[in-house]
Amino acid sequence: MAAKTPAEMPDDMSDDFFDPEDGGSPAGTAGPLAYTIPDEAAGQRLDKALAAGLPDLSRSRVQALLEQGCVRGDGRTITDPSLRVKPGQTFEVQVPGAETAEPVPQDIPIDVVFEDADVLVIDKPAGLVVHPAAGNPDGTLVNALLAHCGDSLSGIGGVRRPGIVHRLDKDTSGLMVVAKNDRAHHGLSEQFSDRTLSRTYLALVWGVPNPTQGRIEGNIGRSSADRKKMAVVTGGGKHAATKYRVVKSFGMAASLVECVLETGRTHQIRVHLTHIGHPLVGDPLYGRGRSGRPGGKFASLLPEPVRGSLVGFPRQALHAAALTFRHPVSGEIVTFRSPIPADIHELIVTLETV
Repeated sequence: MAAKTPAEMPDDMSDDFFDPEDGGSPAGTAGPLAYTIPDEAAGQRLDKALAAGLPDLSRSRVQALLEQGCVRGDGRTITDPSLRVKPGQTFEVQVPGAETAEPVPQDIPIDVVFEDADVLVIDKPAGLVVHPAAGNPDGTLVNALLAHCGDSLSGIGGVRRPGIVHRLDKDTSGLMVVAKNDRAHHGLSEQFSDRTLSRTYLALVWGVPNPTQGRIEGNIGRSSADRKKMAVVTGGGKHAATKYRVVKSFGMAASLVECVLETGRTHQIRVHLTHIGHPLVGDPLYGRGRSGRPGGKFASLLPEPVRGSLVGFPRQALHAAALTFRHPVSGEIVTFRSPIPADIHELIVTLETV
């Protein structure tokens, strides 16, 4: 259920990928879109001017349409995005109808928290892959959304598909927002870019961070020791900063931590908490610590079978618990929340018995 609240800063994009430059076509465009250059746009690049004047099209989408020969002006087809425009020039943009998506619609149950003509908010379970890819050609969230939305998808980037503006790892659970048309996709992508979209994660970690709230800062790039992993690097990488606070501690063995990111790098929460010595419970990639054993010294503080419950947890204990954004069409600030899933809740109950 949506509740109106002030937008929180910054957004949390851990374990996500999004491409704010991937635009799409507006819903049901039947004829060309016409735009006359105003005085204040004199001398601008054509792609920039059209993107500003036709808000349903992102700049990258305009560039793609130019390349495809879909833009006309001064009685000719124009393909040069860097053309400098003049006041009073009129351009016509023909947006092709949406193509059929390559992924196959599949009737996979999904938990839809909110849906209207422009966006969906879903509560993704752990174990569900977002995008089809090598190793997961189908059975993904995209396949499920294609079946769920049907003809209500109007086309993202010229293809009838859901607009995935961010991702959660397969084994991360929680809230995701999905665009159903290009206008919504463009608006949500901009919010990710300027960090006015906010998400909050809850993570169950080994040990208790000290201090119990703070900020972790360190560039994230590929690990030199293992190219499958990300790491905090001293040279190169991308700037990354994470705010955290301990919500609840369980002796010195484990704690529930709330995380909000100032940046959105791959595996940022998992990498930053590992970097300060408190990896996520169940994390198969980062959770073994320096000892090479899950939980390391913190696991030894727990009695059996509590230790076994945490060491054997089958996924990283990470949940996208809250999501706040400005609706890309109505402009309303909306907030959605998701309770901690049953598997992580059971771990917390088990820890409370110690």
